[in-house]
Amino acid sequence: MKIRVVSSKNEIGNVGKNEEFIHLTFRPSNKDIFLLVQRCKNLKAIHIPTSYKKTISNSTLMFLEMQNITLMEGDVWGHRKDINEYYEIKSKVFERINELKDAGHSKEQIISQLSQETQLSKDLIAFLI
Repeated sequence: MKIRVVSSKNEIGNVGKNEEFIHLTFRPSNKDIFLLVQRCKNLKAIHIPTSYKKTISNSTLMFLEMQNITLMEGDVWGHRKDINEYYEIKSKVFERINELKDAGHSKEQIISQLSQETQLSKDLIAFLI
């Protein structure tokens, strides 16, 4: 699974219209999120750093909920935007999720275990499950 990394407001116009998952590395305004949702008709989730999530307005949260778009907090550690505009979640993560499910672990246990094994945020792991 690939996550499109957007590092500035100026990049929103260059984001592909079929993107489903986006990580914003900047503090988005209500307008930025609206433009992103308007541009990406298949958008399923927006991932932003924890400190930025606290500044998202209730009206924007409600708008995203009405659009069935999940807002998650966390970072994409170790990603270099100058090398690739996408952060990739390896298939091994999905295989590990299935292993833990097959072993009878609860969703909360899987989230806890994978957050320790990977550098993925708990919100992102919950979304993947």
